[in-house]
Amino acid sequence: MSPSFASLKLPNIEDKDWEKRALSILQGDGLRSADTHLIKPVFPGLKGIDIYLKDESTHPTGSLKHRLARSLFLYGICNGKIKKGTTLVEASSGSTAVSEAYFAHLLHLPFIAVMPLSTSRKKIDAIENFGGTCHFVSNPSEVYEAASQVAREVGGHYLDQFTYAERATDWRGNNNIAESIFNQMRQEAQPTPEWVVMSAGTGGTSATLGRYIRYRNFDTRLCVVDVEHSAFYNAYLTGNMQATCVTPSRIEGVGRPRVEPSFIPSVIDHMIKISDAASIAAMHVLSERLCRRVGGSTGTNFFGVCWLAATMLKKGQRGSLVSLICDSGDRYSSTYYNPVWLEENNIDIAPYKKMLDYFLDTGEFICNMKT
Repeated sequence: MSPSFASLKLPNIEDKDWEKRALSILQGDGLRSADTHLIKPVFPGLKGIDIYLKDESTHPTGSLKHRLARSLFLYGICNGKIKKGTTLVEASSGSTAVSEAYFAHLLHLPFIAVMPLSTSRKKIDAIENFGGTCHFVSNPSEVYEAASQVAREVGGHYLDQFTYAERATDWRGNNNIAESIFNQMRQEAQPTPEWVVMSAGTGGTSATLGRYIRYRNFDTRLCVVDVEHSAFYNAYLTGNMQATCVTPSRIEGVGRPRVEPSFIPSVIDHMIKISDAASIAAMHVLSERLCRRVGGSTGTNFFGVCWLAATMLKKGQRGSLVSLICDSGDRYSSTYYNPVWLEENNIDIAPYKKMLDYFLDTGEFICNMKT
């Protein structure tokens, strides 16, 4: 039976008004902060090799994850999943949750971060300073189900960065990180990079980079660097997308116990697996040369850049290499920059540090560079 005209009820216009305000706030943040600096440090030994680092640590929440968090919020709102008063939940090792707590604060939405107990105290403090709350699990592999369960219990929305990172960002452009890099490179001496180097965390940024490179028909190749305790490299080599790693990654923000849904190996040209000692040594070396601290995932990126630069020099090639400063090292003063923590974790960075410093100054190696 058809309803009478008198019984018809239109949707509440307040819901649409909130959505419009929320989108304007997110888009305003994007206009203010998306185009981060592309810096060009000088390394005396790398003749003919130009290295560029896109400094994502300058975002309002201090890391590359600021872009992802904004994309996830836009994706959730535009798909009707995030509304006025929605409680948001995320599984995170820290940086994504910090950025999401920031955006939840801007939109006056409750936020719960589900994270490992090992997450750095500074990241926890940042989440709580933005009004978020933290729910801890003892094993990093438990964050996925725990976050899903928390979202069900509170009737909220699970943002799920590990599933939606590769689709929440428009890989064709729309001011994504890939478009920003190539636009900033246009006036450089070697404007089309030989390689872009990116570490694997959710897999979303490497998916965006790889797709954009193909979409724009650039000759650039994408190298993804993975860390010691992570499932991504094994999946890339074997094609086994069910690969797992039982030992938790010690490099926060990269390395995962499983192959995340956002990891797209088919857009990757090459992968390198890098030891934790090499990642942290490279982080120290780069920090000293930039005169400011960078984080562990940036060290992983930088070691990969050095490995590729060494390969190019050996072949007599010239060209540019681009990678990312993912976040500031200030969040890791009690771990990666703490000699006691390094000793407790049996991480000796001295040999790698000596090798990298010598390479950057001379273009030569004391010994063969091993990943």
